[in-house]
Amino acid sequence: MRQPTMAESFPTIRQTPSTERHLMSLNDLAIDVPDAAAAAAAAELRAALGDRVLFPGDPGFDAARTPWNVAVDQYPFAVALPESADDVVDIVRAATLAGLRVAPQSTGHAAAAMAGADLSRTVLLSLRGLRGVQVDPDARTARVLGGSVWSDVLESAGPHGLTALHGSAADVSVVGYLLSGGLSFYARKRGLGVNCVRAVHVVTADGRLVHASAEENPDLFWALRGGSGAFGVVVSIEIELLPIADVFAGMLLWDASRAAEVTHAWAEWTRSAPESATTTLRIMNFPPLPQLPPFLSGRSVVVVDGAFEETDAAASALLEPLRALQPEMDTFARIPAPALVAVHMDPPEPTPAVTDHVMLAAFTTEAVDAFVAVGRTPGLFVQEIRHVGGAASRPSPDGGAVSSLVGEYVVHSIAMVPVPEAAPVASAAARAGVAAMEPWRIDAVALTFVDAPDVDLTGAFGQAWARLRQLKLQFDPADLFAAARPV
Repeated sequence: MRQPTMAESFPTIRQTPSTERHLMSLNDLAIDVPDAAAAAAAAELRAALGDRVLFPGDPGFDAARTPWNVAVDQYPFAVALPESADDVVDIVRAATLAGLRVAPQSTGHAAAAMAGADLSRTVLLSLRGLRGVQVDPDARTARVLGGSVWSDVLESAGPHGLTALHGSAADVSVVGYLLSGGLSFYARKRGLGVNCVRAVHVVTADGRLVHASAEENPDLFWALRGGSGAFGVVVSIEIELLPIADVFAGMLLWDASRAAEVTHAWAEWTRSAPESATTTLRIMNFPPLPQLPPFLSGRSVVVVDGAFEETDAAASALLEPLRALQPEMDTFARIPAPALVAVHMDPPEPTPAVTDHVMLAAFTTEAVDAFVAVGRTPGLFVQEIRHVGGAASRPSPDGGAVSSLVGEYVVHSIAMVPVPEAAPVASAAARAGVAAMEPWRIDAVALTFVDAPDVDLTGAFGQAWARLRQLKLQFDPADLFAAARPV
């Protein structure tokens, strides 16, 4: 059966910024400083950057400040739009001279982690215009510009029979995903995506463009792999590619009336699944929406999806216990490696959402029951659990501040926000999805899934946290960079 595309499988939900805030003046933004100081800072930026910077009231400002997660209404002092590494250097230097902070952002998938942050003295440095990929097929590497998304990489690498440790969505930032760990459908065999990073080109707090690798600026290289935007603005990244041209992947789908049966079976199956298999189970709830295909509209379903680095025969044999449950849809087959990014059916368009997550050491019978119960939450709600462990749980000897995940499973609760008024209900649903798993929670964090401003990040770094804090003071002593995941 043909794998549904993301556009066919998920509604497009749009939310527009408040028109009232569009009318804000620069003087309104100077909350804690004299009006003259705000005006002087704006004049400094305009003189240095020209049309590479937008202020409130400028055409395009609202569009430029709006992140992928349009449930987040971020309102910075200004938005800077670089198109080259030199532009980034100029922006960081100009912001510093103007007494402003800098918030690097590629796509804004993780913008909710900065929700509520005071950006009134911060330049949002949007890297959306800095996209491009150069593949070296002989070395099996790629150089990826800082604003690039995974579709850019896959389109460039695929013709050479190569792929990458990409995420489950085509339009996620390569840099943000990888430097926050990166959990792919190859993770149980290949480890976290961050370990494929070989070099980072970054503009640091002193306004220099620096090359960081194991051989050059190794301390900074270590810190960036986990510390990410807290240490500078990444203008490009060099990564290893995988010699995989095609992969056995797809999904199985049942009506949610069978959620308990399927989830218990999947939990049991994962306890002996080989590291070549990386899968996810989701209970998905959809109201009747014309944007949705009939197999989803107005329904609740349970879905198992993933990928197997196995022959077709071996993968089919592994899947047999789940196929024996007679799913109404079964799309598992050998597909071109670039098509794997569509298997998870993530939203193809900017989408407002609230999410939360928790790590588990085991998915016990009691935990399954709790997961299924909360999975019945009505509305546009998804309760997801990803099977990790394997290579994803083994630290890399050459890794950075983050190179592995503690735990065998990640529970991810996702509530859509179709209209702004639904945000409190969505937030409560996402929190409840995670709270239901509290008895089995372990003290660990998956940085890739951090989507709230009040998360204690120390659980993501363990013993590396103290060193990371020391290096933050060394490389950014004035705390110039406002990161979604601060150090």
